[in-house]
Amino acid sequence: MPTVLILGATSDMAVAIAKKFASKGYSIQLAARNGSDLQSMQSDIAIRYQVPCSVHAFDAVRFDTHALFFEQLQPKPDVTICVFGYLGENDRARIDWQEASRIIHTNYTGAVSILNIISNHYALRKSGVIAGISSVAGERGRQSNYIYGSAKAGFTAYLSGLRNKLVKENVHVLTVLPGFAYTRMTEGLKLPKPLTAQPAEIGEAVYTAIQRKTNIIWVRWMWRWIMLIIKLVPEAIFKNLKL
Repeated sequence: MPTVLILGATSDMAVAIAKKFASKGYSIQLAARNGSDLQSMQSDIAIRYQVPCSVHAFDAVRFDTHALFFEQLQPKPDVTICVFGYLGENDRARIDWQEASRIIHTNYTGAVSILNIISNHYALRKSGVIAGISSVAGERGRQSNYIYGSAKAGFTAYLSGLRNKLVKENVHVLTVLPGFAYTRMTEGLKLPKPLTAQPAEIGEAVYTAIQRKTNIIWVRWMWRWIMLIIKLVPEAIFKNLKL
């Protein structure tokens, strides 16, 4: 039975992804900072889908614990999906380094730390899949969220380079760009329905992309063209826009 590791398993998106893989017969490993928050989800998955489901403590920003965390996982996952992230408050992050640091380390540094460890393991065994949930915010810096966007831009570039590095080792790397999503992280934001994906939709898209060995997916296709247009706007004009 193949095993999938979900890093940042308490989010709505992660729950949907875990349930999709469980429905397809995957053993599930749920990892998050507060493992106690996953107990009900663990029971639900194990009973509903009749697959093994385990819970593991994992903190994205405690880099010194990542090697031991992965070493203790048994069995080692065949698929790793990095879901954790932190939107934060851009205006606060401009004046509060603790907030800026949390945004950067959660969305970029922590992901690089754990995925370096896992990708090295996959490279040695010549198999494995890594999927990273990045963001359209990383496609071009905007005044409303450029600290979060810059971290996600780095993560997107990291996944691209990792894909290039590992293809010869039979390791597949998927970049997921959901666009807007209805989750607790975006709760309270006014999101346009045509551009906003449901968690279950994202779970379905991630599963399908991994089966097809797709390199990059835009969960809602319109985002590919929206961001292309945004990237083509000349800087002299773009810098005066309120985005």
